[in-house]
This record gives sequence, structure tokens and C-alpha cells, in this order.
Amino acid sequence: MPDLAVLVAKPDAEASIESLRAEGVYDDDRRVRERDDQRVELPVLAAPTETDVLATVEQSDPDYRARGLDDLLRERGWSEDERERAPSSWAVVGDVLLADFTDCPRPDAVADALLTLHREADTVLDRGPVDGEFRTPSVTVLAGSGDTETVHTEHGTKYALDLSRVMFSPGNQHERARMGEVVDADERVLDMFAGIGYFALPMARAGADVTAVEKNPEAFRYLAENAQLNGVSDAINLVLGDCRDVETSADRVVMGYYDALDPDYLAAGIEALDSGGTLHAHATVHEADLPETPTERVHTAARDADRTVESVDVRRVKSHAEGVWHVVADARLA
Repeated sequence: MPDLAVLVAKPDAEASIESLRAEGVYDDDRRVRERDDQRVELPVLAAPTETDVLATVEQSDPDYRARGLDDLLRERGWSEDERERAPSSWAVVGDVLLADFTDCPRPDAVADALLTLHREADTVLDRGPVDGEFRTPSVTVLAGSGDTETVHTEHGTKYALDLSRVMFSPGNQHERARMGEVVDADERVLDMFAGIGYFALPMARAGADVTAVEKNPEAFRYLAENAQLNGVSDAINLVLGDCRDVETSADRVVMGYYDALDPDYLAAGIEALDSGGTLHAHATVHEADLPETPTERVHTAARDADRTVESVDVRRVKSHAEGVWHVVADARLA
């Protein structure tokens, strides 16, 4: 079977790769290759049916990647013990690669290897802990240009951000996309912890009228920039401040914060939610406490507000730590 590639315009490359991956036809074993000044070749396993491309072509001399980081480090003389201590996973956000190098020997050399594997990235960051009320990231530049500001595209939504200044969780990708799918056009949405627009942007792009509240000035600056970048400035009411001080009403309330099940925040979210509306409360919860703890907290907050819970569905978003899950409680209240 011939090696296939699709031609796309260079500015569309990142969004097209995301779409091809979602379609299940992107070939990670081959590199992206420049076709000419305007176009690139994206390797695919089969001709796409859901992604818009300029053309599908055969590659007579495919440019295969090394099979993976372990293979590349072995080729460079690393021992098995050293390779086992290298990062086992990483994420490319825009053109910045994020990984945890905590136990890694010679992290600079591993970072260089990762740039060899991911030609779309030009900076590698060691991702440290997120600290403080504003969840400020701690990162160290290990390789590449050192530019930590980038534009990341997911399912057509563009996120401009500086990964040394504001948090971005690659593992929440499907939840960000889901928010753009569950919302109805013209629905009134309150995003209580908007950040740079993680959930507000896909919902506004879907036609919702969003009030996006963020108290971190750095994140708020990117939130405003991203509203313009995605052409939804008219659909988002931007509020710099504490979400508990905002007086509004909404058909849907999004609480994308790990402490959203705190009684004080839940009370504010429920107060803003109209009867028949939906609340999305995020939290980190131990495995043994699922789904009871999030469900009980929503019911308790509703009773305190003299509201009735019609349904609660607790869903796992991703693993947060060993035995701990990042979850979201989708609750409908009368």
C-alpha cells in the first residue's frame, strides 16, 4: 500500500493535524514535510473523509521518524536504566513541548531528542508544580528557542498563551471540545473560572452568550486576546474579578476549578443558575469517594439553596494523581 499524505496550506497545518488525529488517519510515524512555499505534506494512513485538504498524494520517499524516544535514546547510547527514567509522556502545546523531567538524567539531552522527534515544536519545557491562588506554572526551558508564548489550536479553537505565566492542561482537551458540543446556540452561559478561555471560547464559537469571569490579570489578558483571535468578542462578556461577586443568571454554569465543589463556590454557581439549567462542577476526588462525594455535595448545596436536583452525572476527565481523579459533576437543577 502506498504511503499517503495530504496537502494543506501552511497556516492550516496545526488545525489539520488535530482534525486528522481525531479522524484516526494521521500517521505519527512520518514527519510533516514542506511541499513548497505555501503548502505542507501531512502523512496519513488513509485518505481523510472528514478533514478539508487541498489534495491527497502518494509519497515515493517517506520521511520516517525514529520509532520513539526510547529507540532514539538507545541509538544515542543510553542505558536501559537511564531510558526508564526519561519522561514516558509529554504534550505539544502550539509549538512548545511540555514534559516532567523530575527523575530524568541529562534532561537537556532528552529535551534535544524530543525536538528531533517533534519537528513542530521549537521549545521544550520542564513542567514543575502549579502554585498559588492563580495556579501559576513553574517551568524551566531545557532546549530550543526558549520562547514560551505560543498559539495552540484544538478543534478549531485558538488559544494564545504564555506557558510560563498561565496554566494549560493538555489532558482536558476532550472536555474543552465537549463544552462546545453540549451548549445550544443563544444559550446564556456563566463561566466562573474562565482562565484564558478554556471552555468559554468553544462555547462562544458554538453560538452561546457567555459571561466569562477571571480574577488572574495575566490569564484575563489572554482571555480578551483569545476572544478577538477567535472572532467571538461580541459573544463574550469579559469580567475581571471574583466570580462570587458577579450578579447574573444563566442557563448553564461552568465551574472549571478543582475546588468548585467548595460550598461557597457551589452556592454562587447555583444562585446564578436558572431553573432547568445545567451546572458543570469540576473537582479532584479520590477513587474511593466516587461518585458519592461529588453527588452528595451537589445535593447538599441545592438543599441549602432550596433547589431540587433533577440529575447528577459524575464523569472522569483524567487521572490527576495516583488514586485521584479529575472529575466533573454535570447536574441539572429545577
